[in-house]
Amino acid sequence: MSQSAKEDDELSGTEQPFVQHLMELRDRLVYCIIGLAVAAAVLAIWPGPSTLIDWIAHPIRVHMPPDAKLIAVGVLSPVLVPLKVLLLVAVLLALPWLVYQIWAFVAPGLYSHEKRFALPLIVLGSLLAYVGIAFVQLFVLDKMFAFIQNFAPASVAATPDVASYVGVILSLYIAFAMAFQVPIVVLLLVRFQLVTVEKLRAFRGYFIVVAFVIAALVTPPDVISQLALAVPMCLLYEVGIFASRWFAPPTRPGEQESTGGA
Repeated sequence: MSQSAKEDDELSGTEQPFVQHLMELRDRLVYCIIGLAVAAAVLAIWPGPSTLIDWIAHPIRVHMPPDAKLIAVGVLSPVLVPLKVLLLVAVLLALPWLVYQIWAFVAPGLYSHEKRFALPLIVLGSLLAYVGIAFVQLFVLDKMFAFIQNFAPASVAATPDVASYVGVILSLYIAFAMAFQVPIVVLLLVRFQLVTVEKLRAFRGYFIVVAFVIAALVTPPDVISQLALAVPMCLLYEVGIFASRWFAPPTRPGEQESTGGA
């Protein structure tokens, strides 16, 4: 039996009506909402929205005068900002559950060999997102705010609005979580034969330029945060190239002969 015939036989009987797909999607969305609600309820009880705000405000507070605090300019900021932070942390806490629901929805339509490498990539992508956010919180913010506070004139009191501060922090979290997915993108490109490892290596110089352009667009206008995003992207690009040798599809004998003959 040919390879294509085996793949067709593998998925035989898995086709589902469109309405059943919609029902499955609805169920998965409901499970996602329940997971988010549970995570938000747990965080609301402990450590609480106020403590979460204190955690994410710590990187800038250490570079402000001891008696200085973030200010709330908007009338609803004291309520809306903690809720926004609570929701974001709930999404991060429930991320494995959310990714599992996505996996459970798409898994029936995948071949067995696709499932073998898809699940590790999903787990790896979640871990890389956590690493990117932790890198922002533990390293980037401290260096960035030290630069900003030292750059401010002595006659200016740098006491940011809490809503503006949280907006900048959330944008950095998202930017770094997405940027740290570079190895996943490289592995998928190689796995689906959209590009070869040799072409990725040849594109290395162009990717460095692309990484710095992206960092300049999505980060605040300071050198620290731009370098902190661009340099890890370049390193993760190399990691993706190195790891792609285990995810590259096997070369069939006929393809190898034709390549050698060329």
